[in-house]
Amino acid sequence: MKRILVIKVTSLGDVVEALPVVADIRRAFPGVSVDWAVDESFADVVRWNAGVDRVLCAPLRRFKRARGGGDLLEIVRAIRDLRAERYDAVIDIHGVYKSAIIARLARARRRFGYRADDLGERGAAFAYNGRFGPRPDCDAWHGMRVSAGEALGYAVDTPPDFGLRVPRDGEPALPPPDGPVALLFHATSKDEKKWPVEHWGALGRELTARGLRIELPWGSDAERATAADIAALVPDAAVLPRLSVRQLARRIEDASLVVGADTGFVHLAHALMKPTVMVFVATSPFHCGVAAPGRSISVGDGVCVPSVAQVLDAVERVRDGRRDETSTQPGNVVPLFITAA
Repeated sequence: MKRILVIKVTSLGDVVEALPVVADIRRAFPGVSVDWAVDESFADVVRWNAGVDRVLCAPLRRFKRARGGGDLLEIVRAIRDLRAERYDAVIDIHGVYKSAIIARLARARRRFGYRADDLGERGAAFAYNGRFGPRPDCDAWHGMRVSAGEALGYAVDTPPDFGLRVPRDGEPALPPPDGPVALLFHATSKDEKKWPVEHWGALGRELTARGLRIELPWGSDAERATAADIAALVPDAAVLPRLSVRQLARRIEDASLVVGADTGFVHLAHALMKPTVMVFVATSPFHCGVAAPGRSISVGDGVCVPSVAQVLDAVERVRDGRRDETSTQPGNVVPLFITAA
């Protein structure tokens, strides 16, 4: 193998959790070149992985929303860049029409994707001449690694190596915190996945009492309003200014703790090796949670709303570095489960 293309287009959390595939491929094929196709919105995150040789990006999300002529030209340029190289293999670990089209446009002998029943969009199967999956015995993130290994003929038996190095130059950064900071990522893509504002406020007060200063990121006007509501419940809490992905990644690196809903920046915190707690309200952590012995815990079972006490217990575990030995095997997600009171 001389050159391989990995396709994972969106979203932030999925792209972050797919990055260990790069280290796996390089470990299996020393000297191989690895390219990655991704939406423009998340291209910087892939660039932070030094194991990726070329990042092929286009404004697919923006074009779908606005249908701008300039965006269409950028997509055409990206297709030209894609076809400038010939690949020994393409691995589509996304499995929808847009990723399948990228796979089909690539100049490659082998194009691997999920079996039809496991695709996000069944019609995407047209693009592949090799298939992998399913992975019912492990979480989605380890499943991507195993699927790529199955396609390319190597075993996955190491912990995930995300390979992220966030640049410290370029965009202006916030002043460094003058003490320990906890970032609370309250926002998430769906209302049913949100933890109640009152719970965030109570958690913030408890963390403040433990010597942590609370900072609240946001990405939209509605999220900013919610951040202000939470800050009003927590002494000395700060609502951050609007930040880019890179600026927020730097702030995550500077933080002592990250607690958040099921959202991409919490996956980024996990990948950056920060003490991380992910709170699940309406979805199961077994499929898309975070877990790392003594560092990352997923709280919730997708049925009951986790209590503040249960999240605080998880916080103490990751701050103390307490290991759950049952979560040491690659692919196992061992959340703190919540049962009805």
